[in-house]
Amino acid sequence: MGSPYFIFATGIENSYPTIHGGKTRVDQMEACGHYEHWRKDFDLCEELDACYLRYGPPIHLTWLGPNQYDWSFADETFGDLYKRNICPIVDLCHFGVPDWIENFQNPKFPELFAQYAQDFAARFPWVQLYTPVNEMFITATFSAAYGWWNEQLSDDRSFVTALKHIVKANVRAMEQILTIRPDALFIQSESSEYFHAESPAAIAPAEFMNSRRFLSLDLGFGKRVDSSMYQFLLDNGLTREEYEFFMSKSLRHYCVMGNDYYVTNEHRVKPDGSTGPAGEVFGYDEITRQYYGRYRLPVMHTETNYTQGPNGDEAVYWLWKEWANVLRLRNDGIPIVGFTWYSLTDQIDWDTALREQNGHVCPVGLFDLDRNIRPVGEVYKKLIQDWNQVLPTQSTALVMPIQMPHDHMFRKISTPIEHEQVEQDLANKGQG
Repeated sequence: MGSPYFIFATGIENSYPTIHGGKTRVDQMEACGHYEHWRKDFDLCEELDACYLRYGPPIHLTWLGPNQYDWSFADETFGDLYKRNICPIVDLCHFGVPDWIENFQNPKFPELFAQYAQDFAARFPWVQLYTPVNEMFITATFSAAYGWWNEQLSDDRSFVTALKHIVKANVRAMEQILTIRPDALFIQSESSEYFHAESPAAIAPAEFMNSRRFLSLDLGFGKRVDSSMYQFLLDNGLTREEYEFFMSKSLRHYCVMGNDYYVTNEHRVKPDGSTGPAGEVFGYDEITRQYYGRYRLPVMHTETNYTQGPNGDEAVYWLWKEWANVLRLRNDGIPIVGFTWYSLTDQIDWDTALREQNGHVCPVGLFDLDRNIRPVGEVYKKLIQDWNQVLPTQSTALVMPIQMPHDHMFRKISTPIEHEQVEQDLANKGQG
């Protein structure tokens, strides 16, 4: 496996929102064949020499009720990741909740989720890196502003309700994980957005949207919002006590600001406030500078991909551009600590943002769904090999205090798989 000093990662696409009024679960791990081919998928990570994997248990199949779990799949998969010394960045909530919680309007979700996070950490105490709730802003927007997923609502009050529950769940999960793993680090994957006014009449709505895009991280990192956003939040159901809860937390020193960038992350805003795609205008470099300037935290590029088109090199060119952006930021002194091509394999139905079940393959993976490597996979593999030899030797004031799975030997042994593996590790160390 490659060097752990710079985080070269990929991920298993594990979205699982509901549609059709909560009646249909869209499970990307099922659609993409991961339940059947998980061992092969982990083989492919090793083939890439990617030490880090964004990954998480399917929440709807694992978390069956308060303090009720089916850990069988997690025991198998995380036991195997440990054996391979692949470091997971664990997504505990990726766009959905179990049926018994219903959706993100449920005020009981934050505390229930915090207990789930603590119980996961207790079962797998060798796990150090977490994304408790993936893309909090997108989760709230698609679920309660656009009306696409889960509660499928589309009004400001529902959006604020979802957002405050999601961010509180994330904060409380961090607190609970830290009781088990005091050196845990949280790579908070969030979509990095920008809204371009297409005319002078569109400046006001674009400015509002460019303030609203920061809400999840402002609340999550305890940064006071601007006056327009404070009024927006209070007008739509956030209480002063709830706001002060977020401002009173000081967990940012455990965090890496993970930001995701796709060609769809920039938007054109019309005078009536409606939006359309802008394509890549500013790009990852400029938008990341805006987020870094606001939060001043270490940065990781936590998601990107691009469709392989008829020429076969479209995704390769996008990878080159994104990596050039990462290097530019790093060379300018912004502490960027990792990069991710998401995901390992192609995905299904993301062309409709999972709103429809058409079985359409989106060719954005490093490997196709037959687990054959794509051109972008070959290039990413070489990129890791080449830059692993350079980045760790560069002078930097930032050292990520990450332990690989095999480095964490002193822990509670919770499962037969772990027990067997730890005994073998100790035996091997004794022979060394």
